[in-house]
Amino acid sequence: MADPSRPIILVCTANICRSPMAAELLRHALDAEQEPHRSIPVTSAGVSAVDGQPASPNSVEAMRKVGLSLSDHRSRHLTQTILNDALAVFCMTESHRDIMNVQYRQLPKRIHLMREFMTDTSDHEIPDPFGGNLRIYESCRDSMVEAIPSLLKFIRTLKLPT
Repeated sequence: MADPSRPIILVCTANICRSPMAAELLRHALDAEQEPHRSIPVTSAGVSAVDGQPASPNSVEAMRKVGLSLSDHRSRHLTQTILNDALAVFCMTESHRDIMNVQYRQLPKRIHLMREFMTDTSDHEIPDPFGGNLRIYESCRDSMVEAIPSLLKFIRTLKLPT
């Protein structure tokens, strides 16, 4: 049985654009779920992150436009300890999973792409919006929003104590 106190980790490269947005979107979606799923912690990290950086301005603005805030976000580098504690890990691209396979000696059994469970698309990766305009960040956010129902369906399959 899975431990609902273990966090779900969203992973991207620098932990300033995609994974903070993805974590906040998933956290918001889980708030509407029943217990024990509602109480699962959600956080983010980056495979090449510098600790302590704020979310990118366009990420902050893209999320503000849907009523969510990244004002408290600070980046953190993905570590073996974070992976060891994870209930599940959702990456933005296959390259993130590949980097983890090389950098870390032990990976959680539940490591997936954020859009992996979507059945109505063959586009399972979320490209990096870094350096793009606000429209690109909004498109990135929207591709994450599309993935949320399939992520929730997967998370509901995890056997958690009630």
